[in-house]
Amino acid sequence: MRILLAEDDKIIADGLSRSLRQGGYAVDCAYTGLEADTALMTNSYDLLILDLGLPKLPGLEVLKRLRARNVQLPVLILTALDGTGDRVKGLDLGADDYMAKPFELAELEARVRALTRRSSGTAPVITCGALTYDQAGRVAQLDGQNLDLSARELGLLEILLSRVGRLVSKDQLVDHLCGWGEEVSHNAIEVYIHRLRKKLESGGVRIATVRGLGYCLEKPQEPGAGR
Repeated sequence: MRILLAEDDKIIADGLSRSLRQGGYAVDCAYTGLEADTALMTNSYDLLILDLGLPKLPGLEVLKRLRARNVQLPVLILTALDGTGDRVKGLDLGADDYMAKPFELAELEARVRALTRRSSGTAPVITCGALTYDQAGRVAQLDGQNLDLSARELGLLEILLSRVGRLVSKDQLVDHLCGWGEEVSHNAIEVYIHRLRKKLESGGVRIATVRGLGYCLEKPQEPGAGR
């Protein structure tokens, strides 16, 4: 999952982005409203965390422009402007959630999980054959046993699970896994996929390679299928 964090306080932005990256998210930081607006027009994101008090272009204007382009990206407003009027205006312009500073990091991370889960249209727990994935706790299990996955492997699994039965290209995987300044080559993606595939194969969960195009987490066969 790739997040755009629009926050002009670099101390807050650094701490929050570091925490989110440790959780397996790719995070880009924009420190002005103009940077955020440009990033939103040129990149694909799964969530926008938006401060209202941005320089050069106010956060509400960033949000207004985003919705004017008919982009349905989930938006979490994070700001020191916690008056009722500010909350109402932000929500009326199309924000999905609102948190006032100071905030508890654990609560913000829970809201991030809820918003990305809601936008993907998937259930809190995704099942694919012997594989289950708890989106709230971000825990994957195979045959009831927890899988030991790196942050990259977990990120890949999330993307594939959100598109079970559909092709996901290497470029799409890179876009969702990497923030600005991070470089993950197609060869690295192949390595991560190989490791993930090895951890899933004992449960009969298969990641198919579509040569030259990408990967597909195959749908489990229905009982009796193929008979």
